Amino acid sequence: KRQIILSEDKNSANFEEQIKKLEHLVAQLETGNLSLEDSIKAYEEGVKIAQNCQMTLKNAEQKVEILTKQGEELVKQDFNSEDI
Repeated sequence: KRQIILSEDKNSANFEEQIKKLEHLVAQLETGNLSLEDSIKAYEEGVKIAQNCQMTLKNAEQKVEILTKQGEELVKQDFNSEDI
């Protein structure tokens, strides 16, 4: 029996907050009501947030482990996307 276990990460709440900020920035940019200077600032902030989110996702992906139950013993194995 195989189970996919995602490690709980204290950054998951922060990740959700960052995604909300990014969505808010995109919405502001899409309205077209920002000045050019404010649009550039919002874009720069959005790029930074997106990079942080990508790093968080990469770190979370690395923490994913597949546990294989063999009798009463759990054996850790490296994550392999082909096992899904």
